[in-house]
Amino acid sequence: MKNIKFGPTDLEVSSVILGLMRINNAKDPVKVLTTAIENDITFFDHADIYGRGECETIFAEALAKTDAKREDLFIQSKCGIVPGEMFDFSKEHIISSVEGSLQRLKTDHLDALLLHRPDTLFEPEEVAAAFDQLEKDGKVKYFGVSNQKPGQIELLKKYVSQPLVANQLQFGIMHTGMIDQGIHVNMTDAGSVDHDGEILEYSRLHEMTIQAWSPYQYGFFEGVFIGNEKFPELNEKLTELADKYQTTPTGIASAWILRHPANMQVIAGTMTPHRIEEIAQASSIVLTRHEWYEVYKAAGNILP
Repeated sequence: MKNIKFGPTDLEVSSVILGLMRINNAKDPVKVLTTAIENDITFFDHADIYGRGECETIFAEALAKTDAKREDLFIQSKCGIVPGEMFDFSKEHIISSVEGSLQRLKTDHLDALLLHRPDTLFEPEEVAAAFDQLEKDGKVKYFGVSNQKPGQIELLKKYVSQPLVANQLQFGIMHTGMIDQGIHVNMTDAGSVDHDGEILEYSRLHEMTIQAWSPYQYGFFEGVFIGNEKFPELNEKLTELADKYQTTPTGIASAWILRHPANMQVIAGTMTPHRIEEIAQASSIVLTRHEWYEVYKAAGNILP
């Protein structure tokens, strides 16, 4: 397993994260966690809204049936979304959300807490107060955000005393917007449109770890592109490289993300043990520059 430095810290973490949004649908949650840990995936991502809390509970119950030690794991959760109603970054909501996650996860602390999507009504002073209290009480070690762009992060950084170590962003072979706009600088085509405020370059400059979510999806949760007949050229290239590196197309899709020098993590949301193994084992594959661009172009992207 390839490890990376987590944000600006000296902490080394696994480059592959197991996302637990679907653990409530797993046939055998214990097998899922055991497979991840045996393949050196020790970073687990939750959110208080996943299964409306059920996913955190199932994780804790399954973890108790493994031989894993809490000190060997990195457990991260997110808060701020009130499903179907609003976003809430108030001090009261953040603290109560963390308390709920800790209770369901059966742990005394989170290794990281991310704010889940932006709340346009957020008051940074309240977020800062919540972070300070959670850090002081030993309930959260590291803090970060999800789906935020540089201006929003800078506004938050003006008030919080803790470094913001990570940002969860959708990124993968079929979600390349943050890369496209950097390649199409000084152009007027669709690829030149910057939807994210140069978040890729900002993250590298400020040592924020990008955690790539839904890395195997296309569209707005329309499905998986791997093995999909809608993308014959891409799948042909993925299969070709998978044969070369003795892995699978899923492994190559993961290695493609990890090849980028931004030092990203891949969030694997699969609950299928053999898929977890494929992704973990592929983390050590380093695609050549030429191969990386071949995959990029096979996905329908053009170079100016």
